[in-house]
Formats: sequence, structure tokens, C-alpha cells
Amino acid sequence: MGDVLSTHLDDARRQHIAEKTGKILTEFLRFYEDQYGVALFNSMRHEIEGTGPPQAQLLWRKVPLDERIIFSGNLFQYQEDNKKWRNRFSLVPHNYGLVLYENKVAYERQVPPRAVINSAGYKILTSVDQYLELVSNSLPGTTSKSGTTPILKCPTQFPLILWHPSARHYYFCMMTEAEQDKWQAVLQDCVRHCNNGIPEDSKVEGPAFTDAIRMYRQSKELYGTWEMLCGNEVQILSNLVMEELGPELKAELAPRLKGKPQERQRQWIQISDAVYRMVYEQAKARFDAVLSKLQLARPAMEAVIRTDMDQIITSKEHLASKIRASILPKAEVCVRNHVQPYIPSILEALMVPTSQGFTEVRDVFFKEVTDMNLNVINEGGIDKLGEYMEKLSQLAYHPLKMQSCYEKMEPLRLDGLQQRFDVSSTSVFKQRAQIHMREQMDNAVYTFETLLHQELGKGPTKEELCKSIQRILERVLKKYDYDSSSVRKRFFREALLQITIPFLLKKLAPTCKSELSRFQELIFEDFARFILVENTYEEVVLQTVMKDILQAVKEAAVQRKHNLYRDSVVMHNSDPNLHLLAEGAPIDWGEEYGGGGDSGGDSSSPGVPEAATLSEKRRRAKQVVSVVQDEEAGLPFEAVPEPLSPASPDSVTELRGLLARDLRAESPPLANGAPVQESPQSMAAPEAAPPPASTPASPLQQLPPGKAVDLEPPKPSDQETGEQVSSPGGRPPIHTTTEDSTGVQTEF
Repeated sequence: MGDVLSTHLDDARRQHIAEKTGKILTEFLRFYEDQYGVALFNSMRHEIEGTGPPQAQLLWRKVPLDERIIFSGNLFQYQEDNKKWRNRFSLVPHNYGLVLYENKVAYERQVPPRAVINSAGYKILTSVDQYLELVSNSLPGTTSKSGTTPILKCPTQFPLILWHPSARHYYFCMMTEAEQDKWQAVLQDCVRHCNNGIPEDSKVEGPAFTDAIRMYRQSKELYGTWEMLCGNEVQILSNLVMEELGPELKAELAPRLKGKPQERQRQWIQISDAVYRMVYEQAKARFDAVLSKLQLARPAMEAVIRTDMDQIITSKEHLASKIRASILPKAEVCVRNHVQPYIPSILEALMVPTSQGFTEVRDVFFKEVTDMNLNVINEGGIDKLGEYMEKLSQLAYHPLKMQSCYEKMEPLRLDGLQQRFDVSSTSVFKQRAQIHMREQMDNAVYTFETLLHQELGKGPTKEELCKSIQRILERVLKKYDYDSSSVRKRFFREALLQITIPFLLKKLAPTCKSELSRFQELIFEDFARFILVENTYEEVVLQTVMKDILQAVKEAAVQRKHNLYRDSVVMHNSDPNLHLLAEGAPIDWGEEYGGGGDSGGDSSSPGVPEAATLSEKRRRAKQVVSVVQDEEAGLPFEAVPEPLSPASPDSVTELRGLLARDLRAESPPLANGAPVQESPQSMAAPEAAPPPASTPASPLQQLPPGKAVDLEPPKPSDQETGEQVSSPGGRPPIHTTTEDSTGVQTEF
């Protein structure tokens, strides 16, 4: 590898790459500095005016579920240095970085991991043929002839390959198809989480960065969605540089690569990864420097905005009126002829899989709570409630249980429309909807936790507890129906804008963009950091199509398609005391209700304090889902299924029937035989609510190359360019075991 890099990346070429990268970064960062002032003004104006979406009915966690191990187990990894497959013990912590250890013993002895992989920008491939096709397309003219040895051979029929257009690739394989499916779900969750690398709560830096990316690409005549807008700011910036630098470097170096096709492919992957690392380091240094400068200047900018807010708004509205008078007739004709006829088709294509996914979230939540209620009736009662609720609290982060929800988005297609509107890929919409699904699931679970915790303060019996769980479930489902409708409508509006606005800007550019420079004189010099002609022009274009988008979504809600609430249905203060409950300390189910139910054998020993035993139990309960097993077992990836109630049913209808039967068997009959209903005071039914859903209603640390991996818990590197090898001085990982004292494997 060293010979390849020294031959093709000599000092002169490295210097050229650094200069080219510096030029691209300088141009982009000029856009970023301009957008920073606009984003700061918009954020402060939003705070003052208080505009926003309807108040959510579900609660959300203010303290995230940190220090959880999402998944762990063994898989085989291909070692490129010696071309051998090695069995690795792997785990995914709560921040979704894949951590690879030499083996399970190394993990237990706190030996630093061999690698921490950040999967932002990667694709998960399940066949070698898929991979070979992508590799061949990335370096034209290197297609292997039939009968020749391919670049990669997999010892089993169940590979999983992490492919990136610029960075290094990772090769794994499993022993069975079932394990391949499990790991695919887990790794896809990692990609989904790491792609969403810009924090949601970043109200200035985040919007400024994404707008700067869009403006920069539009200045290069690149409109439409961009598939590599994934990861944190430095990763996205590295992808931006490689988008321009990669083809140039490929054209220059590809003819000089020697050897058989597969050898030239290997060489190109090594060169591309090395260049990506160089670009990443340079981009990080430049971006951090500019961001620090802007943050130092921010207090002075905020002072100007607070003092002159009214004048800035007036100046911007005056500018917008002049631009509108100039371009509105052209924009309206363009919308009427090229966009308006296609909005219903785009909306329908988005609505079907998205609504199916949110319905599946509702069904999974219902099933898990009902299963828990059956377990309370049939098994441990209140004594086991802490254990059950620990598992339920982590439902949204369980990649296997959430997979049935996520996969509903996979059929999303914009057939015929994708080319017309220059949508390079639908993956950006799929992943955004899937992130909304996870958030809504976690909100539903957390709201259920909060209400149940309040109910437990009344000291209910087992029979009363089961009835309360059912009643609380009904309350939460009503709130979920309302919130999921609001979230989906917002997602549809944002997706339609994301598809149509770049198309309109591209259509209008030849006739409108050249006229924008004359509007610059309308902006006062003191306000030039907060008002940009280009941004105001885009807002005017947005307004021309926004009314059609709002009307299309409104009509879908009026027709009660896909269980959407109408805009007139607003649930104000339907449960006024609920949000007060969320102000309390986070609920620790293991601490409060986990002490009475030892089911894994006697884990205490003479001389061990009771507090230490409880701490050990809590530590074990924080694994979301595990496939850890003894390395000597025949199938090193096979998980022992989580025990449920006897003959646990899959059908929601069956679950309801069993629950009702068990309640009748163990509790006194209710008055008139009627089921428990929520009192009208606890939840006001919304007017003109839609029909019920199909179910019966009843965090990343930066790790530069060569630095030790700091594990508390292990965090993925922002640098997605290869394995980060730890030095012996690395800090120990979290101690998380998944076996009780008797060696019984558990799946959380």
C-alpha cells in the first residue's frame, strides 16, 4: 500500500491537492460567512415572533438515553493487509459508531478496540456482485473478465459491505442469512443516525451550513437533492471537495495505474481513501477556524439585530416587494406549467409509504405495551415492572423491532418525476421519514412511561395496574395519532419544497438571476450581513409554490387520506398537567422498581454489598439488544430470543383478546361488563378527527488518525475514512455484559 501511495501521491501531487482543496474551501466558506448572519437574524426573529408548529401532545425526552449498548455480537471482518478474514467482537453504543474488538475477551479485559467506524455516507451492500458493480463504475475500464479473480471473495453467502464513494470500504460476513438480516438492520440504523450528523437543535450554525452548501452547489449549476449531504459539517464539506476533486484526480491517475483490473481497483480505493483523509484534515482546520471567528463576532451581531430588528424587517420586506414585482409573473407561469400538475402525484408517492410506516410504529408500540401487560398478569406482576419498563423505554432504539417500521419506506419511488425534478436519490426522504418514526416512537414510549410512573404513585394492585396500563395506552395512542399527523404533514410540505424549489430556481435562472444584482442597492450597508438578495429571491420563489403545496396537503387531510387530521383540528391544552410531569427528574425504572424480581439466579455473593448488586443489575439492563454468545458456540451469531408470555401472539387482535380474557379471569367484572374507558376530562376528543389507524385503538466524538480512541462509551470518529487504531493508553470501554450470573444469554 505504501508503494502505491508514494508512487501516485508524491509531494508535488499532494501539494496540488492541498491547493485545489484550499481554493474550494475558501469559496465555500465565503458563502458560509454570508449565510451565518442571515441564519442568526432568522433565528432571533423566530424567537421574538414565536411562530412555530402546533404544540405536540406527546412528551419528549429532555435527558437522552445515553450509555446504552444498542447491539453486540461476533462477525467476520476482511483484513486488507493480510487478505484474511478474522472473527471480531463488535458492538454498537448509543452514538451508533461500530466498535470492533479483537475478540470478546479483549472487550472484557478493557483492551482498546481495533477500530471505531463512523458510517456516515456509506451504503450497506448485501452481495459481492453489488459491490463489484459499484467498484467497476467508480473506475471505468477496470471491469474484470469472466474467470478472473475478483477484488473480493467472501467465504460465506452472507456478506455485508460498507461502501463509500471516496473513503475506504469495510467487508464483513456472517454465517447465516438470519444474522445477515440482523446486522444489516443494525448497520442501517448506524448509517441513518450518523448521516443525520448536524444537530437538530442547531438553530444558527446548522441552517447556515446547509444553505451555504446549497448556494455553493447552485453557483456551480448543480441543483436538486444531493445524496452526500450526510454526516457532520466536516464530513459534508469533505464530500463537497471530493465531488469536484475526485473526477479530476481519477482522470489524471487512472491511466497510470498498473496491473490486472482488480489490482487497479484496489489501488484506486487506497488512493481515494488517502486523498479523502487529506481533504478531511484540511477541511476540519479551515472550518473550525472560520466557525470560531463567527462565534466571536456573534455577540456584536446579536446586539445590532436586537437594536434594529424592526428596521431590518422593514428593509427586507421592501426588498422582497421589489423582487416580487420583477419576477412574480415569470415564476407563476413556471409553477402553473411545470410544477402544479405534478404536486398531487409527488404527494401521493410520499404519503403511501410514509403513512404505512407511521401506522406500523403505532402497531409495534401497541404490541409491545400489550405484551408487557400480559407479562404483568401472567408472570411477575409489579415486582417485574422495572425490568419490563427498562426494555420498553429503549424500544425506539431497538433496530430489529423498529425494522418493520423503517422498511415501509423502502418502496418509495418517484417514477417519472425523479428525472424531471432532478432528484438524484429518494434516500434523503426515506431516511428523514425514518428518523421521524423513531422520534415519534420514543415520544410515545416516554409519554407512556411518565403517565404510568404517576399512576404507580397511587400504589395500585396488580389488577388495578393492568387496567391502568390499558387506559394509559389508549390515551397515548390518541396523542400519537394527532402528533404523527402533524409530523407527516410537515414532512410532506418540506419534501415537496425540497423537490420543487431547486427545479424552479433552475428554470428561472436564465431569465431572472441576471436581474438580481440591481436590487443590492436597496439594502442598507448596516444590514447587509442579515439580508441577502439571493436568499430573498429564493423566499419569493418559495412563496409562489407554497400555496399550491399547502392546498394539496390540506385536500389530502380533508379527504381523510392516510389518517391525517384536518388543519382545523387543534388540540389545545387537552391534557394541561401532562407537560408539568415531564419537568421532573428522569425515571430510573431499574432503581425504583427493579429490586424485587431476580430471575437470573442468585447474582449476589457473600461480602458483596446490596448496592453493588443493584448497580450490576442496572448495568446489565442497559443493553438494548444483544447477540453476545460464547465464542465456542457452533453459530457465533445466533441470539437467544427474549422470553415472552406463553404462546405470545403476533396479531394485535389476538393480543387484545388475550388481555381482555386475562383481566376477566383475574379481576372482578366491571360494571355492566363495559371495558375501561378514559374519562372525558382526561382527554378531550378532537372535533372532526380522522378514522382510527388500522390497529384497533385500545449522540459523535472526533478522532483524528493516530489518536487513541477515548471510550466512555466508545464513540464513532467524525472521520469516516478508516479504522482508528487505539494506542495502549486508550481509556477502558463501558462494562456492559449481557449474561447473568448463570450464563443465561438475554436479549434486551
